[in-house]
Amino acid sequence: MTTFFRNLIAIAIPVGTCSAIALTLPAPGYAAERLTLKLGPFQQSIQVADLETYARTGKVPSALQLYAPFLTSEFRKALTNRLELDPKISTQVVEELLRSTAGKRVLDSIRAAAPDLSLETLQAGFWLAARQLNGLDAIGVLKAIPQETITVDVTQAVGIASQLNFSYWKSQAISSLLEKNLLASSSAFRAPFDPAAPGSEFVQQQQFVFEDSARNRRLPIDLYWSSTTQAPLVVITPGFEANRKFLAYLARHLASHGFTVAAIEHPLIAQNGSIVSFDPERLISAEEFVERPKDVSFLLDELAKLNQSAGLRGKLNTQHVTVVGHSLGGYGALALAGAELRLDELREFCRTSGVFQRVPADWLQCAATQLPDRRLSLRDQRVKQAIALNPAIGQIFGKSGLQQVATPTLILTSTEDALAPAFSQQLQPFLQLPTPKYLITSIGATHLSVSDPVHFSIARAKGTLTKERQGQAVEPLRQLLQGVSLAFVAQGTPNASLYQPFLTSSYAQSLSTPALPLRLNTELPSNLTRWLSLVTLF
Repeated sequence: MTTFFRNLIAIAIPVGTCSAIALTLPAPGYAAERLTLKLGPFQQSIQVADLETYARTGKVPSALQLYAPFLTSEFRKALTNRLELDPKISTQVVEELLRSTAGKRVLDSIRAAAPDLSLETLQAGFWLAARQLNGLDAIGVLKAIPQETITVDVTQAVGIASQLNFSYWKSQAISSLLEKNLLASSSAFRAPFDPAAPGSEFVQQQQFVFEDSARNRRLPIDLYWSSTTQAPLVVITPGFEANRKFLAYLARHLASHGFTVAAIEHPLIAQNGSIVSFDPERLISAEEFVERPKDVSFLLDELAKLNQSAGLRGKLNTQHVTVVGHSLGGYGALALAGAELRLDELREFCRTSGVFQRVPADWLQCAATQLPDRRLSLRDQRVKQAIALNPAIGQIFGKSGLQQVATPTLILTSTEDALAPAFSQQLQPFLQLPTPKYLITSIGATHLSVSDPVHFSIARAKGTLTKERQGQAVEPLRQLLQGVSLAFVAQGTPNASLYQPFLTSSYAQSLSTPALPLRLNTELPSNLTRWLSLVTLF
């Protein structure tokens, strides 16, 4: 063991929440140098340095030849996958990571593969590695564990690798930082009316079905309107395999305040309730990344014609449109607002990344690599504003495609979203967006938390990869979405100044609860911006 580790072990554990770890650590003098690998009835002792050599070079040392079938390229990427940390906030980040749901799950899995490690010893390895290396990777943590020999069940260890997705971990790690750093200096808020309350207009609703014969696309829509209406028109586009009822409560809310809303349903990929393929890169065709935004443009053409009919005449302002999209629909909203697809960068990410480096949103985006273009714009000049809720946009717009957005934008991110994690899919992309822009941050909400509690199937939510937080528990988020969306859409009307106070941090915090902290910001603090910029996009 190096002198560095002997000295560091006494100072690595911060005072306060982690003081219990310091009290239960083994005495200084050891760091992991050998692994005892168990494979069924067989076991073999190897040097940690041998595993590090394999991780660094890809060559299997003679001591690891027995385990060569397990040492796949993806397993190697899991070993070298690195979470960069800004030294100025590394202590907070690691603390939040280890306390998060995902962090606890991975720690439990590691202990299942290495049962002789105590929880405190394993946590100490994370602290020491972060302090020494300003980052975390599997080898660094392994070398930092204050225990000379570690016994590892090889089959269990391979299973752990599938959980080492740092994109989700990074979102978990900064959850508390977002809650504290995005807090407004003053939370007092007073207003003459409540924008989350239903409006005074009687809402009418009618279903239409539009057929685009040129593209062989059948598009059902629900149209909501009132006797009096004001610009702009609002179009709601749902996420992957969601229907036009996904945000029905939001559609009715906006219509009750005098806006006309068209909720579109894109052709579903599933056939008779079954997906076409279990290959994650074939869940959706590449063409859908073009066709879905084109569905909205086609709908605007048809609504322009409908605007001339009796009963709806003059209620459909298709020249001033706000698009509200969730998940894959959030991608579409931003594409229509001018974000440029950077398919050459997407191909590079999908070529070089492994299964353990991707989140579900990345798998969907990698399907778009089959498009023939290097860059692609789907901008519709009629779209004047865009609202993207939990958008899946981490890779498809590359590192600068979102700079081409030509409208005001509003982004919602949820810190417990495992399908489109906040860090890579919303927070880093938010830095690209030009102003004016707004960011709603919901601490503890999940991917489907904004869904309609009446019309969206709870059974469908249970089929996702994570436990979704829905229903009454996230009612404050739905109220905030109603109020902020109304205020945002109203910025395109003569009443813009009346609604501007509801696009502020104070308004969001007035609906915040201890169980569901809510934030609204127009920019991120410099310390968070620095870390978001520091960590390489996976």
